[in-house]
Amino acid sequence: MLTKLLKKKSPEELVDEAYDADRLMTKHLTAFDLLAFGVGATIGSGIFALTGTAAAGQLQSAKEFWSTPLLNLIMGASMGREGAGPALVISFLIAAIACGFAALCYAELAAMIPVSGSAYTFAYASLGEVIAWIIGWDLILEYAVGNIAVAVSWSEHFLHVYYGLTGGGLPLWLTSDVHTALALQKSIAAGSLQSHLYSSLDLPVFFGHAFAINLPAFIIVALVTWILIVGIKESAFANSIAVVIKVVVVIFFIVYGGGLVKPSNWVPFAPSGFVGIMGGAAIVFFSFIGFDAVSSTAEETKNPQRDMPIGMIGSLIICTILYALVSLVLTGIMPYQNYANDAAPVATAIAVGGAPWAHLLVSVGALAGMTSVLLVFQMGQPRIFMAMARDKLLPAFFARLHPKYRTPFIPTILTGLFVGLSALCVDIGQAAELTNIGTLAAFIIVCAGVLFLRKSSPNTNRPFKCPLVPLVPWAGIISCFILMLSLPVATWIRFVVWMAVGFAIYFGYGYRKAN
Repeated sequence: MLTKLLKKKSPEELVDEAYDADRLMTKHLTAFDLLAFGVGATIGSGIFALTGTAAAGQLQSAKEFWSTPLLNLIMGASMGREGAGPALVISFLIAAIACGFAALCYAELAAMIPVSGSAYTFAYASLGEVIAWIIGWDLILEYAVGNIAVAVSWSEHFLHVYYGLTGGGLPLWLTSDVHTALALQKSIAAGSLQSHLYSSLDLPVFFGHAFAINLPAFIIVALVTWILIVGIKESAFANSIAVVIKVVVVIFFIVYGGGLVKPSNWVPFAPSGFVGIMGGAAIVFFSFIGFDAVSSTAEETKNPQRDMPIGMIGSLIICTILYALVSLVLTGIMPYQNYANDAAPVATAIAVGGAPWAHLLVSVGALAGMTSVLLVFQMGQPRIFMAMARDKLLPAFFARLHPKYRTPFIPTILTGLFVGLSALCVDIGQAAELTNIGTLAAFIIVCAGVLFLRKSSPNTNRPFKCPLVPLVPWAGIISCFILMLSLPVATWIRFVVWMAVGFAIYFGYGYRKAN
């Protein structure tokens, strides 16, 4: 049994299987496309969506989280995280450093094993079948659950654009999940938020319970799913347009918003101290995972050995610089506490301090940003499923390519349904935290994979080599684990439950069916 669980596939074997004539995917992507995909996945999920909840925090008692006997034992304990405040800029830098270690490891493995599957494939080559399954199941948290958070933020930005164009709003119950809708009602009643984005704040009640769904989030996920089925070339073109728009808007926000900054809003700089900074780093880590999605497109890249490292590391450097500047401007425009429960903090800041035309411009750019993030993440998840199905850890239909478009259309549709239906009723904070703990676990395994493959396959060609091995991989493992420890207890509980379900599926299906 142990031999089966730890069965590995050599890098050469994985490449030969992926490039079999019946499995060939169309090669359209260049280094620029990969850089655009990386920037597309990164700028948006962090700058436009999570800076608000990272700066303000999200505290929750055990009773509010989930009333169970286990949690009643720790009743009153904090199940959330402290806000980083203006020190969010430090949180971004800490997260970027941890991501940088992982990016160097990813770049080596992606150039060495240029196949779809990302960290799942790398784990199969270095650590064995059961670890590969764990990471494949784990990556669902990164891509699919991560896209839930992005879809929720897209919906919030859509409201800002709709208001800027029409001067009116949409009903609250059609544009938010129940938890967020109730929180917004309280904030608006207290005067800390304006209600201009909503035509009605009333929620319908069914069987004594308030009802609300996030319809715009579902619609955009459905549209992105259709684009991805049509083909990778069209997806790359759409993403490139969105990336150009949002980078221009981000630079505009830094320049224009800089004139709205009130230095008094930066005091106190770190209201919750180091705990708040680390809590902020743990949540904004979500912002830097775009380079991981890049690695899932290896089979559709013209020269993956050269272009993969460029796309991953280049996008990380560009986005880190922009993140640091945006976070400083954002927390300087208005007090960080005002961004609580806000899935569109950049648009909110401009709406409060800037001109209407500036608000509309930023909102449109942010909407483009969210769209490109959805596109890249929604592209990555089906390719993970495809790689797992090739190894028979999932049913064969997950690896089936569309006869015309040569894309994995069945897992693309299933992923779209999962993300779209979940986005109807899940809030951004919980989705982002669960995404982060899964991503951090994946990064730890990738860093460990570099260490193992350097010993087990020392002679395999490595077009790109991670520098300072074993120092860099170990730094990645330790820094990612520290960030995991900075996440709330509630997130760890959800993560353990998720992994337990994954093990049940593996031993019920994958263990018996795999090669």
